[in-house]
Amino acid sequence: MIVERREKIQKKLELITRRWWFFLLFIFIQFIPPYTSKGYEWPEIGMVNLEILSNSLVKTWAAWYPVFKMIPIILVVSIVFLRNRVSRMFSIYVAITYVLFAFLQSISITEKYGLGVIIINLIMFNLVAIFWFWEAIIGKNDFTPSKQPRERYWIMPFSFLAFWYPINNLGKPNFNPLFLFNNLAGLAFCTMTPVYLSILILYHPRVNIATLRVTSLVGLIIALYNLMVNFVINPHLLWWNGVLHLPLLIISAYGLVLSFRTT
Repeated sequence: MIVERREKIQKKLELITRRWWFFLLFIFIQFIPPYTSKGYEWPEIGMVNLEILSNSLVKTWAAWYPVFKMIPIILVVSIVFLRNRVSRMFSIYVAITYVLFAFLQSISITEKYGLGVIIINLIMFNLVAIFWFWEAIIGKNDFTPSKQPRERYWIMPFSFLAFWYPINNLGKPNFNPLFLFNNLAGLAFCTMTPVYLSILILYHPRVNIATLRVTSLVGLIIALYNLMVNFVINPHLLWWNGVLHLPLLIISAYGLVLSFRTT
């Protein structure tokens, strides 16, 4: 009975997440303004978001950066060799990191605005986390080896670049190999989402389609925001950061399209 009930829920989630109004809902929530304890004027919204993101709580977790770089590496290697024995562990870890992304990257405390919260990101990141927690329960992801189309593997260099995140404090390219093991990329939505999606894409269609769809949708939305800031608003200083966000855009778009295919 429990298994049947879970399967019914899964089918409903797959159906709901492909409805037009589900996507429309995501458009509506984009109009939720950020919160600050000191208040701000409406024209300042863009500056408020930038201030929160630039001073987010994730920067206080620098001592944990190596941990959140090593664990994904271990999990990816484990998937290759241990397959479904680590499937649930992988999903739980991904879900936990999305909760961390939600609170560490969406909240800051600054002198100008006081406590600041990007409510949109808080909602979307936690929603993605819920879908990954659900996957840990239902266990739809099947990591047993199977022949995949060769064209799928083009995503790997992009996800590797996102995970590496070779950039210095001035926003310039810095291809230091140590960044593979010690920078904030392991605790950032924009750099870890391409990695998580790449795993699902490589094993598609034997994955949780609803989880793939929602993760890809939120990834695409966040990518568009970032590319606007990096390439349109401040390209002189942020162009390289924009380049490093292209994997999020490309892989999320591909994952979203793939989530509507059954084969």
